[in-house]
Amino acid sequence: MELLDKLKILSDSAKYDASCSSSGSTRKNTSGGIGNAETAGICHSWGADGRCISLLKILLSNACIYDCKYCINRCTNSIARATFTPQEIADLTIHFYKRNYIEGLFLSSAVIRSPDDTMELLIKTVSILRNEYLFNGYIHCKTIPGCSQELIDKLGVLVDRLSINIELPSHDSLKLLAPQKQKDGILMPMQYVAKNIQTNLQDTSRYKKQFAPAGQTTQLIVGATPESDLKILTLSEGLYKKLKLKRVYYSAYVSINNDAHLPALPSPPLLRENRLYQADWLLRFYGFQANELLSESHPNFNTLLDPKCDWALRNLQYFPIEVNTADYATLLRVPGIGVVSAKKIIRARRAFLLNFENLKKLGVVMKRAQYFITCKGKYLYKSALFRSDFIETNLLAIEKRQITSLSQKYEQISIFDTLQPTKEDKIKCLIGNL
Repeated sequence: MELLDKLKILSDSAKYDASCSSSGSTRKNTSGGIGNAETAGICHSWGADGRCISLLKILLSNACIYDCKYCINRCTNSIARATFTPQEIADLTIHFYKRNYIEGLFLSSAVIRSPDDTMELLIKTVSILRNEYLFNGYIHCKTIPGCSQELIDKLGVLVDRLSINIELPSHDSLKLLAPQKQKDGILMPMQYVAKNIQTNLQDTSRYKKQFAPAGQTTQLIVGATPESDLKILTLSEGLYKKLKLKRVYYSAYVSINNDAHLPALPSPPLLRENRLYQADWLLRFYGFQANELLSESHPNFNTLLDPKCDWALRNLQYFPIEVNTADYATLLRVPGIGVVSAKKIIRARRAFLLNFENLKKLGVVMKRAQYFITCKGKYLYKSALFRSDFIETNLLAIEKRQITSLSQKYEQISIFDTLQPTKEDKIKCLIGNL
């Protein structure tokens, strides 16, 4: 098979994996080497659903021995199969890098023969890049569930980031849709990677090279199984606290296989995916807990309002808050005030009392925040209008104008295309204030 044909097959097969963020690692160039990895990230292209494509994102192989019901590469599917050699992937990465197409590599693979055999091929690929081509750019590699710890050790010192995809958020769902995979076979390697990363940080003298300096990530599929948003978010919260994961990625389920155990969705649940990303941001940077955002009586996010606005409407007893006296943690709970704008408020009010116009200049999203704050003791509207029905009506109007195409047809970017971000793409990437 021609190399270009392999590239088209295996780059297309990799498109369903969302967990390929490149931020968090600094790897300097060395004498005689090429490339470097910067902590700021290397995002250049955007997918139509808002995902940022920054790396050469390919599979080593899509010839899988497993029969996971949700996966396009399941062994019972009749699709084109291909397998790269380690040398081919190394050569492609270097050639693409020199042409300025990419600045790093995201490498995964279906399971060929066995987890250990697949890991050995991944290690050989990365070893060629690091040791023969002296490539110092960013490399994110998948750890194959069920492989030996010795192979994890070898791969971890060669790459910037490791990831092991949980995919399904419960043991029952894993047993139903991916019976050849075991829960312990996924969680134990994640725990081992987390332990190695932590040990490396605490005692650098024991390691000649850093072990996965950009940490580890995982991915959860949203919509393929009946778990609620509460179940998914609680799992994510536990992973952040116990395993110190850098990111949990959420991938809207794409109906690509016909199976009685899978839901027949007309389109991927992109809006639900979006809400989980927003809630994930609240967990990591805004001081929220999963059981605050959702509960057994309210187990799923409101599709019409973002999670922060939804929480605020259900907890109006905490509002309105006075921006000139509220502490930092309280400010972060106001819809429309983000981490950056909250810090600016704290600094600015040392010099003078803030009004609504000042807040707008400081970057506060006033179309949300105005309903939950007072300035100098005054509410922007008549105090009689501080009611959940009035606030919700206005917030829903804002949301309707902003999110209009998240239910569009699912489409992934090709490595041969260059797409410019749309307004919806930017909203989807969740880089603004919540």
